[in-house]
Amino acid sequence: MNRHRTRRRTRAALLAASAASALLLTACGAAENHTNDSNHTIATGAPAPSRAAGDETAAPSDHLSTFALDVDTASYGYARRTLADGGRPDPSTVRPEEFVNSFRQDYRTPEHNGFTVTVDGARTGEPNWSLVRVGLATRPATDAGERPPAALTFVIDVSGSMGEPGRLDLAKKSLDTMTDRLRDDDSVALVTFSEHAETDLPMTRLGGHRAEIHDAVDRLAPLSSTNLGEGVETGYATAVEGLRKNATNRVVLISDALANDGETDPNAILRRIDGDRREYGITLFGVGVGSDYGDALMERLADKGDGHTVYVSDTATAADVFCRQLPQNIDLVARDAKAQVAFDPHTVAEFHLIGYQDRKVADQDFRNDTVDGGEVGPGHTVTALYAVRTNPGTDGHLATATVRWLDPDTRTPHENTGAIETDALHDDIWSASPRFQVTAVAAYFADALADGKYDIPGAPSPTKLRSWATALARTTEDKQVTDLATAIREAGLPGAAD
Repeated sequence: MNRHRTRRRTRAALLAASAASALLLTACGAAENHTNDSNHTIATGAPAPSRAAGDETAAPSDHLSTFALDVDTASYGYARRTLADGGRPDPSTVRPEEFVNSFRQDYRTPEHNGFTVTVDGARTGEPNWSLVRVGLATRPATDAGERPPAALTFVIDVSGSMGEPGRLDLAKKSLDTMTDRLRDDDSVALVTFSEHAETDLPMTRLGGHRAEIHDAVDRLAPLSSTNLGEGVETGYATAVEGLRKNATNRVVLISDALANDGETDPNAILRRIDGDRREYGITLFGVGVGSDYGDALMERLADKGDGHTVYVSDTATAADVFCRQLPQNIDLVARDAKAQVAFDPHTVAEFHLIGYQDRKVADQDFRNDTVDGGEVGPGHTVTALYAVRTNPGTDGHLATATVRWLDPDTRTPHENTGAIETDALHDDIWSASPRFQVTAVAAYFADALADGKYDIPGAPSPTKLRSWATALARTTEDKQVTDLATAIREAGLPGAAD
């Protein structure tokens, strides 16, 4: 029997047994028992379901879900690398939102800065359960000549572990290529760290100095231990010293994030990033490398540094990150971006956001612009996938999604919304758009690798998931989807046919 159906039948039995006491408790303790959980909640008036051990407790009388936007993709990239090497990623490193956000979507894009909001969904086949996709999109990157200049401080791990093929050698090739593609009025600095950190190249304009920058890159060589804390501190000090007004100032950390020397307490490292972020507006772009990778530390650094993380494992992905993504997305189109989804308690009995555990925001802080959100560049899409249980026999308004962001220059707040009705839900996921299906497959795959931690309803069997991904690869003719199908095959999920 499907694991989710078994769980929910057990849940229903428990609800029936406790209904009378729940009614009494509601009258006496409603004001005291309200909690704010942006990931798992039920709509007003619906009884709180008991969840399996390890699941987050549903929040009674709460119809809102609020989170900071996140465009990280490192979790998926690292999972692919691990599977290709014949291993399995640790479930703690699997974040479904980063799997989902690794794929091209079919959302409308705005003509100017800001976001469009697309909301769609489909029934899962499990009674009353649907997947609802909230899609946010920014305008495509403009011509490189229209963006402000960039001041990029590259903080490069040259510890002994970076000598492994596919780490420092990959970074050096990518930096050389990127140096030739940046504009003359852009600037770069190079900081390296091993046992200690040092500034190899202060902030230097590319115009007339490319040969000097190439020479500094070519001299990079692996040394000994990994003093990541000192590397980050020196990197931010170098970025502050070379700070350019009216430019995008960013630290680019390239590392396997395996700190083993100096300051290794993440909180101490994070405090330095947080201060410079707030005072100088310096953002962080984390680039993870290596078969052994400190995923949790890199993610926390990027979140605190108002940036995002990617993972590179080969020449193709490195070229895409350094030669396309970084130069095109130097500019920002939104600061402190947050999303809030309001589910209609008439039609919705229960919902939970799939992933985004580290990006939750208190519902009452959605319009508090002093509360940190996410920084998003041009040409990005952000997808949030919800599992939603509707009340039987009801129809009408299902949900409204609102995104709020600050103009990166003036910090003026803006909002945009999108909504969905119950009759807009596709009868099943198979009848939804191919891109919606890719989103569902990516999320189900993440859940399978995380041992069902995210409780996504309607999960297909491993064999079905594999064949579904293969069919979508043919339909979309998209190499990224083909790679997804390959990763699912390499995962060797229990029960999958050869």
